[in-house]
Amino acid sequence: MSDLAQSLSDTGTITWRNVTRLRRQPDSIVFGIIQSIMFVLLFAFVFGGAIPLPGYPPDPKYYREYLMPGIFAQTIVFAAATTAIGMTDDVGKGIIDRFRSLPMARSAVLTGRSFSDVVYNGGILIVLMLSGLVVGWTIHNGFSSLVAGVALLLLFAFAMSWLGIWLGLGVPTVEVANQVVFTTLLPITFISSVFVPIETLPEWLQPIADWNPTSTLTNSLRTLWGNPNPYVTDSFPSQNPILVTLAWVVIIVGVFGPLGVRRYRNMSR
Repeated sequence: MSDLAQSLSDTGTITWRNVTRLRRQPDSIVFGIIQSIMFVLLFAFVFGGAIPLPGYPPDPKYYREYLMPGIFAQTIVFAAATTAIGMTDDVGKGIIDRFRSLPMARSAVLTGRSFSDVVYNGGILIVLMLSGLVVGWTIHNGFSSLVAGVALLLLFAFAMSWLGIWLGLGVPTVEVANQVVFTTLLPITFISSVFVPIETLPEWLQPIADWNPTSTLTNSLRTLWGNPNPYVTDSFPSQNPILVTLAWVVIIVGVFGPLGVRRYRNMSR
């Protein structure tokens, strides 16, 4: 068997191991689903009537349609937390050391983790979308746009998993991993267009929010699905959100992929 075929086979094995492991940890799946539904219900009904959208009638349904793509994007950005915690847990339990002792491609440990977490987040997205339909969110541009949006979300989840791998291999415990990821990602999700139009932010924050990958991913989904997106500016990210999001995917994987691999190799020394 060639090295490439061996690497692909090992990656598939590790991916399947991580996916089947979730079935033996139903509590993580249940709480992940509950947390996703709570996000939708809280923001849709608690804030939906209090945050009018500029240029739209004062009807909460418009904010809910505006909100849901942002909730999807926020969930995928926080996908790094799942990966980081999983990697830290495997290191702490000695599972990574066992993998290194086996005659398998070392790249399979990291790529298998990233692929399995994409599968996990795909399941969470299904729950979120069903919850969104219940509260009034809908897609206006057809099935092909739905597929394109979901594909973009999963691609971004893959990119964020490499950030999670890098973070997870650099902290000593699961508790620290949880705190580090939360502290890192929370500002990224809130300084964005997820919950409010960028134009309502302080002027000095607007360029940061405009180029924020959470904003470009959110605006890409709103564009693809025909959901409200008030005050689209003439800036490059606002006019080309899908292109900028794809660029962010390349940048994140290009930066944190090699950094994660280097940190993993340094553990072997």
